[in-house]
Amino acid sequence: MAQERNATLKRKTAETDIALTLSIDGHGKAVVDTGVPFFDHMLTLFAKHGLFDLEVKCVGDVAVDYHHTVEDVGIVLGEAFKKALGEKRGIRRYGFFLLPMDESLARVVVDIGGRPHLVYDAVAPTMFVRDFNIVLVKEFCRAFSNALGANLHVKLEYGEEPHHVAEAIFKGLARALDVATQIDPRTGNELPSTKGLI
Repeated sequence: MAQERNATLKRKTAETDIALTLSIDGHGKAVVDTGVPFFDHMLTLFAKHGLFDLEVKCVGDVAVDYHHTVEDVGIVLGEAFKKALGEKRGIRRYGFFLLPMDESLARVVVDIGGRPHLVYDAVAPTMFVRDFNIVLVKEFCRAFSNALGANLHVKLEYGEEPHHVAEAIFKGLARALDVATQIDPRTGNELPSTKGLI
């Protein structure tokens, strides 16, 4: 029987207190409470479309701003993926997806190769969903990429409505990660690298 790829992490700072549980090989179930309703929505659909089981509880300084909550959850989620993947033996490593959301189209490409880098190009005509600035999606992606050790490229091909733009990116990230974290039965549990280490 394959080893379960799960992680449970806690992280507490002066700005946020986070408890997170992740199962990579899940069914898309999510229980999310970050104190930021739009961010909860994004994380819930991330879990659903990546088929990850995800529980997140975050108490953050949202009276100040949403930045610390969004960034720190990105850090902990990236750390959870890294822990759950272990040595990364047998994974496909690379994943990409083009995700349409009404008038928006996002391209997301990921390499879980241990080299954190973010290329992010997503600007909508309007950048706010109520009081949530979707610039924070970039901060989430940067934190996630750094913590996981992933090369992440996000590009909004086109889009107007900020809710659709953010949703396309989160769903696209979920789908790309689903592919990249899958076990490829042809590899014989080898590392997906000629270096012998990722």
